[in-house]
Amino acid sequence: MNCPRCQRENAPDSVFCDECGTRLPPSCPSCGEPNRPAAKFCRKCGQSLNVSGAGATSGARSSPESYTPRHLAERILTSRAAIEGERKQVTVLFADLKGSMELLADRDPEDARKLLDPVLDLMMDAVHRYEGTVNQVMGDGIMALFGAPLAHEDHAVRACYAALRMQEAVKRAATAFRRAHGVEMHIRIGLNSGEVVVRSIGSDLRMDYSAVGPTTHLAARMEQLAPPGTIRITAETLRLAEGFVQVEDLGHVPVRGLETPVQVYDVIGVGPVRTRLEAAAARGLSQFVGRGAEMEQLRDALDRARRGRGEVVAVVGEPGVGKSRLFHELTHSHRVKGCLVLDARAVPYGRATAYLPVIELIKAYFRIEEHDDVRAVREKVTGRLLTLDDTLKDVISPVLWLLDILPAEDGFQALEPAQRRQRTLEALKRLLLRESQVQPLVLIGEDLHWIDGETQALLDGLVDTVPTAAVLLLVNYRPEYRHGWAGKTYYRQLRVDPLPRESAAELLRDLLGNRAELEPLKRLLIERTDGNPFFLEESVRTLIETGALTGTRGACRLARPTEQLEIPASVHAMLAARVDRLDPEDKRLLQAAAVIGKEVPASLLLEIAEGNDDEVRAGLARLRAAEFLYEVRLFPDLAYTFKHALTHEVAYGSLLHERRRELHARIARTIEGEPQDRRAEQLERLAHHAFHGELWDRAVTSLREAGLRALARSAHREAIIHLENALTAAGHLPDTIENQQLAVDIRLELAPALSGASRYRDLLDRMVEAEPFADASGDRIRLGRVLLRMSQAVRMFGDYRRAMDVGRRAVAVAEATGDAVLLGETLHRLGQIHLGVGDSGAAIDLVRRSIAVLGPLAETAEPSGFVRGVGPHAWLGYALGYRGEFTDAIFSGRHALHLAESRNRPGNVLAALGTLGLTFLEQGDVARAIDALERGLGICETWAILDWSITIESALGLAQAMAGRFDQAIALQRRAEREEPHAPQGFPAARILRVGETFLLAGRIDDARAEADRGLGLARAGGERGGQARALRLLGEVLASEDPLDAEQSERYFRQGLEIAEELGMRPQTARVRLGLGALYRRLGQREQARPELAAASAMFAEMGMTHWLEQAKREISEPA
Repeated sequence: MNCPRCQRENAPDSVFCDECGTRLPPSCPSCGEPNRPAAKFCRKCGQSLNVSGAGATSGARSSPESYTPRHLAERILTSRAAIEGERKQVTVLFADLKGSMELLADRDPEDARKLLDPVLDLMMDAVHRYEGTVNQVMGDGIMALFGAPLAHEDHAVRACYAALRMQEAVKRAATAFRRAHGVEMHIRIGLNSGEVVVRSIGSDLRMDYSAVGPTTHLAARMEQLAPPGTIRITAETLRLAEGFVQVEDLGHVPVRGLETPVQVYDVIGVGPVRTRLEAAAARGLSQFVGRGAEMEQLRDALDRARRGRGEVVAVVGEPGVGKSRLFHELTHSHRVKGCLVLDARAVPYGRATAYLPVIELIKAYFRIEEHDDVRAVREKVTGRLLTLDDTLKDVISPVLWLLDILPAEDGFQALEPAQRRQRTLEALKRLLLRESQVQPLVLIGEDLHWIDGETQALLDGLVDTVPTAAVLLLVNYRPEYRHGWAGKTYYRQLRVDPLPRESAAELLRDLLGNRAELEPLKRLLIERTDGNPFFLEESVRTLIETGALTGTRGACRLARPTEQLEIPASVHAMLAARVDRLDPEDKRLLQAAAVIGKEVPASLLLEIAEGNDDEVRAGLARLRAAEFLYEVRLFPDLAYTFKHALTHEVAYGSLLHERRRELHARIARTIEGEPQDRRAEQLERLAHHAFHGELWDRAVTSLREAGLRALARSAHREAIIHLENALTAAGHLPDTIENQQLAVDIRLELAPALSGASRYRDLLDRMVEAEPFADASGDRIRLGRVLLRMSQAVRMFGDYRRAMDVGRRAVAVAEATGDAVLLGETLHRLGQIHLGVGDSGAAIDLVRRSIAVLGPLAETAEPSGFVRGVGPHAWLGYALGYRGEFTDAIFSGRHALHLAESRNRPGNVLAALGTLGLTFLEQGDVARAIDALERGLGICETWAILDWSITIESALGLAQAMAGRFDQAIALQRRAEREEPHAPQGFPAARILRVGETFLLAGRIDDARAEADRGLGLARAGGERGGQARALRLLGEVLASEDPLDAEQSERYFRQGLEIAEELGMRPQTARVRLGLGALYRRLGQREQARPELAAASAMFAEMGMTHWLEQAKREISEPA
């Protein structure tokens, strides 16, 4: 049996839920059938259930239909078809009478109900006041939802206000309750916000729903944690209601059923904030950008009103574009000096309450405070009216009536409703017009799309009187609102759209700062939000709260990659509510369009949507008019696009999995039915829909093809998505040998994409998964390719011992197969590993053998588009440069570049440029190094290739330092440092040592020493003997630059580095160590010892064409001691 409160499954004989303690619905003692809580007889066998006690629910509350206000019930039933089977963001409220079992233990069931029913009524009235839905009445308490079945963009605020109103009402009734029954009455309330699935809504309004995650469970737990008379909420609810309520932080509290403690807050009152703008102002308003033309229009209208030529200005725009911010900027400027500004706003839950915005305006005008009693209010109203004009005496009664404090004996109370309404409207108009004769009035009416009918009537009447008064009437609303003022000559309408790209970028600079690393994120934010200011600010706020961004406003840093953005809960609620306000047919059409994608071909939508073509076209016209969709293309085929990527995601996310699957499958079959040439154009769309439609065979085929296409154009991230999905789809195929081999092949196709994205951990994991299947299949070529990629991944983590073992296995398998392509590639990769440990001789032999084995095949390309000969020739050049054979090294590197450019594949060209740039840097040819490395960096940035980016950035940084451009050099090194955690490099110590050398050239000796020490440690840990030689040489140079000079230690480092460099045949490093030793001896005045070192270094530099250091050696020789 499932608990009606927390949905936990309980044993059949349970009376109370073992999770939350709620009394469970009764089961029949005869047949065991579960029955509704209020049932007296079993619905299956007719047996008496003998329900009694406080847990019973009265017949009057047997279903939501019996206690839901009619206007809410009608709205729910009208939209039921569109709501059923959807995901909803909601706030769940639980409330109960604390200690009711003890309170009512000895009472007759009917007496118990008489005590409980008034309390339940107060609870439900508070819920309905804010348009929540009481889904269950459970004896001594209720469970209510805000945001479902009717979506509300402010569901958390409504729930908190309902809870406060509930507590206030119960406290007011407690005194009378105590006097009448001799007992204390306290309720406790708990709230949590999250997602639920609305499965069905019965004719009696009972809603079948299921929670997603701990949504309902946490709300029930909050109620149980709450002491009598209090309200407990979670951080998820506070996030949506921050500022609207006052809270006390209770810290993290353990909650049964959850692994980690939950942040809990006590709601202690209504907050100072009434609007989103006020909430933003409390946190600090962002820079006001992109609205110069609109502000000029408002200023012009204000100037006219000051001269007695009143105007009505309407600001129209979708949610979040900044309509209220425009008014805020005007009314908080010097331009309103001498004016009386009165602000009133409609609220989402206020349509059923007449005059709510008018009452707010009256309170502002008469300066009525919350703590004022009736007498004080009457004095303020009477005094101000008679002071303004004693002829306004007859305005007093209508004003007091609106404030609900007019004495019962006043004759105004006896008027017919229609007369009272007319007199009230006339009185308010007279008051405002008379005030405008004393001082110009700026009247602000916000959010008219939520206005009640009585306020609308007053507004219509007021508009007619504006042109002859010193009144500026400013109103704002969303596009769906309608009025009859458009033909007035004194009316102007300002359309406010999302910010243009330049203004959105300016806003993000204010929020985030100017760090270069943030530019891709800024572009993503603007694209996702379409420049909507509220969406931008909330997205940034969410990134900070989730830890993706660190730092302070205007000085943020990326803490982790942000390729995908979570929709902020506040934005999701706003968009979901807007979608829910559509007619059911239009809403279903929008959801179907969302399944197709952000761009929606009209022909495809006509095929899959419900209804005939004329109905679908009419629905599309309405969605265009409501600005959900725009025409994006007319030729050759009509297509639409969602105005916001976020609206698309919300509409898509509201659908349940099964409905999504059906639509995706229908779309995939429709695409497959198109002519062959059209089907090829839509390959990626077919792959996407076949996968999400769970058409697994078709998904595998189309996803593999789409992945290889993406890989051929170096779109590595896109290729990874397609091929990972293909692998997932393959996992749903029957477990046969053929399908196991298919899964190995997909993993091998993934390998170059993962490598290009520098995701070597994922690459290693995929190869480890593939190895046993490849081995068991008996296919040696598949096994060889798996081992080849595995050795590559292991090398990138600096584990050279394991990489060597795997690489040798790969070569052995390749030799046994006789496959030239496989053998050539395994030899080349094994050569890279040998170079990593400093064995350049073996590396050169292996790579030359690779080139020989490949022969003419070196000029052919792999399925991924990578030219087979580029890697071997590029790494041969790098290895030769390692030994100082620069003529052959540069020849080989340029040949690699020629092969790469013949196919113009970015990854090919990048590998050639990267190794060639490193060779020029080793030789000291700064200009050519910078040229090659800058070209390589451009490719990295354009194609988002991380595989080489860190190496190129650090090498370019060192080249810039050698050219004397230290600011650029250090900026490049810092950029590489930030990226390194996300992109491991094959020579871990190399980047650190390039940073150290950059610092040394820039004169930052302490920083250089720290990086050199760190690089030496990494090189020793990884067995990189070449890296050790470089680190020791750098340490010697650093110590030789320090003051005071530690000559003994500096010489020791130089000698240790020289020994390793000579052993490994690293002639460029050998020459540089000798230059360092000579410079050290010269500084010490030891000319005899310096001379042979400097002479040897000069000879080696001259032989290898290392002119950059040859000049340094000559200067050292010519310098006096």
